[in-house]
Amino acid sequence: MFKARNLIIVFLVILIIALLGVVYYFYKDIQQKEIDLEEVTAIMEQEKDKVEEEYENLTYQFDGYTSTIRNDSLLQELEVEKARVKELLEELRKTRSTNAKRIQELKDELDSVRKIMMHLVAQIDSLNTENQQLRTENQQIRLKYAESSQTVELLEKERENLSEVVTRASKLEVVAFNVSTLNDKNRKTGIFSRIASLQFDYTIAKNITAEPGKKTMYIRVTRPDGELLIKDNHNTFAFENRTIGYSAKKDYEYGGEAVEDVIYWIVEEILYPGSYRIDFFTDGDIVGSYTFVLKK
Repeated sequence: MFKARNLIIVFLVILIIALLGVVYYFYKDIQQKEIDLEEVTAIMEQEKDKVEEEYENLTYQFDGYTSTIRNDSLLQELEVEKARVKELLEELRKTRSTNAKRIQELKDELDSVRKIMMHLVAQIDSLNTENQQLRTENQQIRLKYAESSQTVELLEKERENLSEVVTRASKLEVVAFNVSTLNDKNRKTGIFSRIASLQFDYTIAKNITAEPGKKTMYIRVTRPDGELLIKDNHNTFAFENRTIGYSAKKDYEYGGEAVEDVIYWIVEEILYPGSYRIDFFTDGDIVGSYTFVLKK
């Protein structure tokens, strides 16, 4: 009986040791998994921080380009991509570092935006190169011009003449004009009493030296008695340091190429037969003057 009791005790001791071994194994396994999870989390945090830093750097690069570029089309594309980067950066900051899938997607988006930016930068560099070449050519012209000048007085006079030529060269010009008389159904009519509106068709000449952009064309239509056709006395614009009235106006976009456009005058007053004068104004200059006759 004593032997049996000793065997039981030995068995219990072995069982306890085995259980302690199992507990220790699971404890070490859990501890190791916690360490692995912490390492993975730390790596993901670093990856997120790295992607966020790349987004921020890309934002700074966009800011640098958009503050210096003067090409409206490229500037608009850069602004769109810049806004897109800011939106993605905000989303990245709100994304948990454990969301590896979304972080990878945002990283792929970053690569896509970077490729677009590289394409735009290449275009900007190309424009800058062309501008530099033009500046170099202009500098060479100025040097040759200075060398050919005999006196300071002659040089100043030539510069003034050159400035005047450039100013004249950059001035827009209306090179074609036609007037059509329309009835109340917008059909051409030759019957004086049925004229309901005047259609002024005109063409602005091609001029690559003129400043491009959005502009406004003003017209002044003068009756045979010298009175200006005008709808409202407040319809005025600046011309040669004073304010004058206009009959009608129209906004247009000019990019250096010829522009064909039309302006209408709705007849709400009594028209007189005879010779009329129409003057075109844009960019503060008179750019065309024509006469036309309305016959009774």
